[in-house]
Amino acid sequence: MIIKPKVRGFVCVTAHPAGCAAHVQEQIDHVKSKGLIKHGPKRVLVIGASTGYGLASRITAAFGSGASSLGVFFERPSEEGRPATPGWYNSIAFTRAARAAGLYAGNINGDAFSDEIKQQAMAAIARNLGPVDLVVYSLASPRRTHPRTGVVHKSVLKPLGNSYTNKTVDTDKGIVSQVTIEPATEAEAADTVAVMGGEDWEMWIDALAEAKLLAPGATSVAYSYIGPVHTWPIYRDGTIGRAKLDLERAARAIHARLDAFGGGRAFISVNKALVTQASSAIPVVPLYISILYQVMKAQGLHEGCIEQMQRLFSTQLYNNSVLKFDGEGRVRVDDWEMRPDIQAAISEIWPRVTTENLAQLTDIAGYRTEFLKLFGFGVAGINYEAEVEPHQVLD
Repeated sequence: MIIKPKVRGFVCVTAHPAGCAAHVQEQIDHVKSKGLIKHGPKRVLVIGASTGYGLASRITAAFGSGASSLGVFFERPSEEGRPATPGWYNSIAFTRAARAAGLYAGNINGDAFSDEIKQQAMAAIARNLGPVDLVVYSLASPRRTHPRTGVVHKSVLKPLGNSYTNKTVDTDKGIVSQVTIEPATEAEAADTVAVMGGEDWEMWIDALAEAKLLAPGATSVAYSYIGPVHTWPIYRDGTIGRAKLDLERAARAIHARLDAFGGGRAFISVNKALVTQASSAIPVVPLYISILYQVMKAQGLHEGCIEQMQRLFSTQLYNNSVLKFDGEGRVRVDDWEMRPDIQAAISEIWPRVTTENLAQLTDIAGYRTEFLKLFGFGVAGINYEAEVEPHQVLD
């Protein structure tokens, strides 16, 4: 079939297998171009491995330091007349490339929050990897069925305490408007923490420890975002921010456990704002990212997921020196985004942006390009008029 992008709101409901494969190869090529990451991981578990920072972490570990890996994700295969999700095609492309390079690449497709998938992962690690020396926790999900209670928790993207009004942009239509978001209830905030907080990360570490599948000195990292004042009410000071505080709580608890077991470590890496399926759903954030891209590209400082992860691994996690933490014990690879000159430029542009000058004052075109690439569209070298087989099997 010939597959074209079909955008519905903040998601594209189609994905192109050849485009996804080419996008994965671009990321592999970037990591290879940077050379070997000395002292890098060799046996890696990535929870949330099919898109965004999780996929970039897996690529960096494999092609930067020759790591074998197990990826856990929840993706939909193709159905009759309907392509698979992009994460499905991404995972196939990564697996083929890793195995061609002589690396073990295993995959588990299912609900990472469940005990069943955790036990499947433990069995696969014991059988094919041995104790892991890096655990990456990079789940992004709108809901979680709690494995102990059976309660379904749904996350919300809302402020806390008061309603919030600010500019936003319809990235498809290019219309800048005001949006008002009503505050979350305490129940909604608690549900968001249950989905996006640190409890499940702790459960994964518990499962690995109980199965004796953590290598002495193992590292575990989860990803977060803080951002600028423009987005604080909906992000840092909102329901997501409360969940991220719980993620930081979990990082401290996991660090204490790993440190006691062979000098391991756990921490949060605060990353740059990027176009991802998750960030596209947050009001106000797409407009901020469009301005950010304009400013950072002008300064030659722009990075995507793979550039961020390659820099994190090579300059922080595995550069044979002491990690650089902020005052809250977090590693910061959003440091270029948060430079005072970058943020000052964004603050100057923000109040002036309208529908009429959106294309001039922001990189909305770059936002759209990156958004479509998430689904395998707009990738150089792909003939999007050609027939392509949507049904592909993930081993």
